[in-house]
Amino acid sequence: MPTPPGMLKGKKVDRGITNVRHTESSWWRRWLGVEHRCLVPLTAFAEPEHLPEGGSRQVWFARADGEPPAFFAGLWCRWTSVRKLADGETTDDLYGFLTTEANQEVGAVHPKAMPVILTRQEDMDLWMTAPADEAMRLQRPLADGALVRIAPPEGAS
Repeated sequence: MPTPPGMLKGKKVDRGITNVRHTESSWWRRWLGVEHRCLVPLTAFAEPEHLPEGGSRQVWFARADGEPPAFFAGLWCRWTSVRKLADGETTDDLYGFLTTEANQEVGAVHPKAMPVILTRQEDMDLWMTAPADEAMRLQRPLADGALVRIAPPEGAS
């Protein structure tokens, strides 16, 4: 999603933002309507774990119940900006997904936040069709115990 202007502070390139947390902000409110919502499928996801000796590593999570894919509650828009200096101004379809406070499993690694993950069909339907204020009630963490740490998928860094 497009970066809020205050975060760009004179930068010539807007690489965009993947995580959308503060949905009460006027910057994000314009994209909360059903026409800008999407579902981003996942079988696993990673969060950075900051290591005591410095640096970080990716820790991977998946559903504890082993069920089929879940979905991030996503937002998308068409946006014109300079994403790469070499390309100049381009118009692109951008997406990001909602984040919320972390549950127990993710919070042990990344206490700041986790993605909003939808696992029930009724929640996916609500996300895709409900008025914004109703849909935003889904901006909550999965229940503690709903995720497990897994080995990195093949080819993941």
